[in-house]
Amino acid sequence: MNILISGGSGFLGSAFSKEIRQRYQSMNKEIYITWLTRDSSQTHPNGIEMLTYDELATSDKTFDVILNLAGAGIADKRWSDARKEQLLASRIKPTNALLTFIARTTVKPKLLISGSAIGWYGTQGDKPLTESSSFETDFAHKLCDEWEQLALKATDHGVPVSIVRTGVVMHPDGGMLGKLLMPFKMGVGGQLGDGQQIMSWISREDWVGATIFIMEQHLANQTNNQHIISSGDNTLETDNDTPAMVYNLTASNPVTNHIFTKTLGSHLHRPTFFTLPEFLLKLMFGEMSTLLIDGQKVLPQALLDSGYEFQQPTLKQALEEQKA
Repeated sequence: MNILISGGSGFLGSAFSKEIRQRYQSMNKEIYITWLTRDSSQTHPNGIEMLTYDELATSDKTFDVILNLAGAGIADKRWSDARKEQLLASRIKPTNALLTFIARTTVKPKLLISGSAIGWYGTQGDKPLTESSSFETDFAHKLCDEWEQLALKATDHGVPVSIVRTGVVMHPDGGMLGKLLMPFKMGVGGQLGDGQQIMSWISREDWVGATIFIMEQHLANQTNNQHIISSGDNTLETDNDTPAMVYNLTASNPVTNHIFTKTLGSHLHRPTFFTLPEFLLKLMFGEMSTLLIDGQKVLPQALLDSGYEFQQPTLKQALEEQKA
């Protein structure tokens, strides 16, 4: 198995790389991981190969699977016009580079797994959303949709595509949980706004597990001359017959911000008396505050229909097992 990953050194890519190498090595199966990078001197774990974007442009290497995760963090900075352009460019440029590689390589990848986010659905409150649900137009939707539509062009070259729309990924090593641990441990953690907004989350272990599940199920089905796994409602439209699917990478038990706050506080044995009111969040973060104030109830229907079993289905279990 030969896998190329853009964003391989990131919060998700590094965890995926570590887990799949351990799995395959434990089964005495060959596994080769290559990280796509702009800096050839970037530090990386032993056993990981590095390939620059310039090298990719002329490379004759072949890959069974490409995992496209490159992109600046949507919640890392306030959404100025310049930041919005940066968020889009950080996704579009790597994806274009991968498409150019796919178009010219003789031996095509068997699958492109391309990142996205549940922001694709836009702000819809507590309405249950599955892969077949429609969207509300806002900046997060436009950002995700442009990224998805570009990735789907891989099907023009006969490469199947799986889009993974990721929720809030939980792990103490980074992401939202990593940022919140210190204030909560200091006893100054609290809910955001009225706390009733729904948080669609997933543990990092399950994000990695689900992504490997999607990959392996597709490759197995392809070997048996079957289509990529589909529940029927997660098929995406393309201009050709090459299959394309979408999966919500969220746990099946979303929680309100109030429940999240109380659960994390209880886990850390710290009080959670503080509240950041909505007006202050809007003042602090501007348009980006929608990520904190407006909830989304996004459910992993396609994963469940395909037979994936969550390792950490509840927030309490995820916090305990990850030693947050």
